[in-house]
Amino acid sequence: MGRIEQMISVDLFDRSDESQILKAARLLALNFESYKDSGEEEVLECMAPGMILVSAVLDGNLVGWAGARPHYGGNVWEIHPMVVDSCHRLKGVGRRLLQRLETEVRDRGALTLYAGSDDEDFMTSLSDSCIYDNLWKKIADVRNYKGHPFEFYIKCGFSIIGIMPDANGRRKPDIILGKEVR
Repeated sequence: MGRIEQMISVDLFDRSDESQILKAARLLALNFESYKDSGEEEVLECMAPGMILVSAVLDGNLVGWAGARPHYGGNVWEIHPMVVDSCHRLKGVGRRLLQRLETEVRDRGALTLYAGSDDEDFMTSLSDSCIYDNLWKKIADVRNYKGHPFEFYIKCGFSIIGIMPDANGRRKPDIILGKEVR
């Protein structure tokens, strides 16, 4: 574990801290175009009963956060969303958030943790082609052209378990990654 990674505190989100809620919304809006006008709404949705919300804090500053929601009677939990401040990426923050989420969902009886990782900007070989032709070969041979986050999940023990073609428009799939919770 690196020096900065050791200094990061990853805990359940303090739902009573309104300033952290606003910081989480701003972080989401700055890092995802789709949340530009709805960051606070998404944070509040992640704070609903039955949801999990974890935060990564460094020197009192929120540097990342992630939510999880149950599906299939709690056997499967979806990571949604996960965001790390761009200046703190590649420093272990995302991995630590995932580890904490995995612990939290395991404690709630989960068997699987999964995430959808959109390819809206043609960052992988799965976009900009007809995904239905030789689907499993395309998944097996997937290439990362522009730093798509699916490789981050793979490094954290996830596997590609499916693709949702055209999820973000024609030939812009959502890559579904899953991991058995142990």
